[in-house]
Amino acid sequence: MQTRGTQQSNPNGAGAAPPPEDERPHAAVRKRWIFIGLGIVVVILALVYGVPDLRYMLSHAGSSDARVDATIVQVTSKIPERIDRMLVTTDQRVRRGQLLIVLDDTDALARLQQARAQYHLALANERTTVQQGQGGVSQAQAQVAQADAQVGVAVANLPAAQQAYDKAQADLARTESLVATGDVPRQNLDAARATAAQAAAQLTVTERQITATQAAVSAARGGVTTAQGRLAQANDTSQVEAARAALVIAVRNLQDTRITSPINGFVGEKQAEVGQTISAGEPLLTIIPASGIYITADYKETKIGQMRTGQPADIHVDAYPGVTFHGHVLSFNPASENTYALVPSQNSTGNFVKVTQRVPVKISIDDPRADMPLRPGMSVETYVKVK
Repeated sequence: MQTRGTQQSNPNGAGAAPPPEDERPHAAVRKRWIFIGLGIVVVILALVYGVPDLRYMLSHAGSSDARVDATIVQVTSKIPERIDRMLVTTDQRVRRGQLLIVLDDTDALARLQQARAQYHLALANERTTVQQGQGGVSQAQAQVAQADAQVGVAVANLPAAQQAYDKAQADLARTESLVATGDVPRQNLDAARATAAQAAAQLTVTERQITATQAAVSAARGGVTTAQGRLAQANDTSQVEAARAALVIAVRNLQDTRITSPINGFVGEKQAEVGQTISAGEPLLTIIPASGIYITADYKETKIGQMRTGQPADIHVDAYPGVTFHGHVLSFNPASENTYALVPSQNSTGNFVKVTQRVPVKISIDDPRADMPLRPGMSVETYVKVK
């Protein structure tokens, strides 16, 4: 009896009596309205937060297969040589034209001195040959002038010799006639014949002198032609040009012992050390550009149908959560990523399972931030507005 009384006096205990039957419907109604209210709140929250996200996803083409990219520059050497000095280290900022590496220039200096000496020797030889050629032309021209003068003298003597010959022939004929008539003694005929023979010999000598001097003139003119040909050969600058080209190459080889930065950026990786002998074209440093950063996003081929150059894009970088960068589509790669693979899949044949391909899309960064630097290789998500 005492225990029962205790149970009756504690209505909230385990042994409490159930509420009256008329209160049960009211509790169920209250619970129903609570669930309805919670459902309404959930629907409102879904409408407030879900609809904008849904509209955003329907109007944007997204890809999580994206990265920060840049045109990375490999610094190489043009000549094989030993590294004498390294003036930069990794992570260091460099400017365009800044000296990065100095190679041993001992051999390059020696080759430059040799090329310079060869060039000066070729110039001296050219000057000497030209002077000799000009002297030969002048001498040949003087010989032509002398031969012309001799021809003039011989030609000038020809009328007198011809006149003496004609006179001697006339005197001989007249003497022969007088001797035949007995008007003059026969001794005069012998004298006239001797004079005629002498005049004929003098005429012959004069004619031969003209012929000989004319031949000398021709020969002298041929000598002028030969001398002019030699002068033309002396004026040929091919040897000098070859020596000049060798000198230019030697100067450039000396300049190539000093390797400078081709762009503004940062030293990302150093692959050479002092004392190392390098070959031409061997990578020495990697320069990451300080500007010109962009995004490369690999989009599924099913998403690029509505994408166009110039469409705006939102960029989310994993390194900076909650921050949205903005850009626009710059270009589309002319082939899918699979095309560049070593063994590309063949979706057009029945021997392979069809795989959705990805096409690289280049996206600019229109609002870079100095306090949030973007490094090539960072993972990003991109959303291109296509509607």
